Amino acid sequence: MAITRRELIQSVAAAALVGASGVSFAADTIKIGYVSPQTGPLAPFGEADKWVIEQMKGAFKDGVTVGGKKYAVEIVLKDSQSNPNRAGEVANDLILKDKVAMILTAGTPETANPVSDACELNQLPCISSVVPWQPWFFGRKGDPAKGFKWTYHIFWGLEDVITNFTNGWNSVKTNKKVGGLFPNDGDGNAWGDKEIGFPKPLSTQGYTLTDPGRF
Repeated sequence: MAITRRELIQSVAAAALVGASGVSFAADTIKIGYVSPQTGPLAPFGEADKWVIEQMKGAFKDGVTVGGKKYAVEIVLKDSQSNPNRAGEVANDLILKDKVAMILTAGTPETANPVSDACELNQLPCISSVVPWQPWFFGRKGDPAKGFKWTYHIFWGLEDVITNFTNGWNSVKTNKKVGGLFPNDGDGNAWGDKEIGFPKPLSTQGYTLTDPGRF
């Protein structure tokens, strides 16, 4: 059955309430935490977030009804300051002090991963994005046989990036030599990883990758 974007958002909030702790049931307001880099070198990833949150507030202006009871919806924005330690701190504040029912997070592994870890530890629903799934999953030492119980991720993977790159390269004649400059962070380490990153698929397609190391 087709649903509108608004109905989808409301369903997510309702699911969060059902899966959250008893503290959330006692209130008349469902609180949703949102963590992204608003300041620091990663701030461009969070530049549109305040605008998006305003749209979410508009979608939630009439509240949501769960189990026959109507709840107001409050979105609490926290700045990770582009620092993984700070991201974990504000996530814990949202969970333990603000008593949010769920957390949304986005903007590189340096924000999404520690926030997701805090939610997994505290058994709180979390949805993350704007991180290829490999650095999010394997960067958190995820086990494909088990997965995670409380934390979920929505984004494309490195396989999509690699396919786009190689499709473009294969459309023209080249010497099939590629240089890779990958930063020493969650994304860069995943992109340059010999198993989950660029090296193996490039080699399979006959490309020579020169990687001088992380910077």
